Amino acid sequence: MAEPKLVDPHDPVMTGENSFVRLSNDGGNTIPERVSHWRVLWSPAGQGHALFIESTLLKRKVVYADNAAVARFLQRTIEAMLHKPFADESMPIVEAKFERSGNCLSCMEERVVARDAEIVLTWWDFMAPFVLTMPPGAMNRPLGVYSTFIPARSAQLSVNGQAAPGGVFPQERGGRASSSCVLAWSETWVRPRG
Repeated sequence: MAEPKLVDPHDPVMTGENSFVRLSNDGGNTIPERVSHWRVLWSPAGQGHALFIESTLLKRKVVYADNAAVARFLQRTIEAMLHKPFADESMPIVEAKFERSGNCLSCMEERVVARDAEIVLTWWDFMAPFVLTMPPGAMNRPLGVYSTFIPARSAQLSVNGQAAPGGVFPQERGGRASSSCVLAWSETWVRPRG
């Protein structure tokens, strides 16, 4: 009897988390509030955190990180596929501290504190989780990703105590109910072997 395939055939690129908040005033036609929060547990650049943010509250795109090499690695490899403006390496990296609190069954919070800002991302009123499976080549992307999505019906972005305008909007994924604001945990990006 042949042994079942127990090992994914691809090489890992990064593993960790990539939770996000995308808020809109028009149901997602425009997304003026966009944040990509990374907690990297392993990558060729090491481990660490990075936050890519584009918000009307800051009036600019900024990268916050506790490991600049991880932030640049994410820009070159993954953010270039997800949201090209976040891949702009001319954006300065601002040193920051990252902290999580809460409970994924009720309310989760990620807090980023830097010299010029305190940014708080909050998710609550969660939907049923599901596993996103996209092998390399899906959606014409050279990398694939496996991730546990925990979508939120409600979320907030605040900068220095001021809440960003806009709301969460629905985004179905592969027939599963989801939203524009998701805890994306146990996330592993992969590339074809060799």
